[in-house]
Amino acid sequence: MALEIERKYLVRDDAWRTLAQGTQYRQGYLSTTPERTVRVRLIADKGYLTIKGISKGAVRMEYEYQIPVDEAQTMLDELCEKPLIEKKRCKIDHKGLTWEVDEFFGENQGLILAEVELQNENQQFEKPEWIGIEVTQDARYFNANLIRHPYQVWRNKP
Repeated sequence: MALEIERKYLVRDDAWRTLAQGTQYRQGYLSTTPERTVRVRLIADKGYLTIKGISKGAVRMEYEYQIPVDEAQTMLDELCEKPLIEKKRCKIDHKGLTWEVDEFFGENQGLILAEVELQNENQQFEKPEWIGIEVTQDARYFNANLIRHPYQVWRNKP
């Protein structure tokens, strides 16, 4: 079984911007039920189909498959829920781990999240200085939820 063990954080400031170049991502969802999500993603010139199970803490099942770019494009345009998620991802190495910083655009403009994948849920690690509060358990920050409840709608609400 493939497991994803990931912690997610808000980004505190712009210090990360000088540490890496970003790659454009375009993604949409075919299913966003709590028990499973099915995501279609375009990263540069590659297409992917990803199936994720329900999160249990920072852990969930994850299966990812490369698919033809034209099929990914068609699914994004014709089958996925709207709006699509558009973001730039920067991968930054820090103290032996790779942090993925996502800067969102469109209806999620202004949201910047950082994720780190771990070997186990209790793994100890040092966070970069630009990392803010943890939002791993906050469902508002799940990419699949940003479709129905974009950041621009709730960002300034308590």
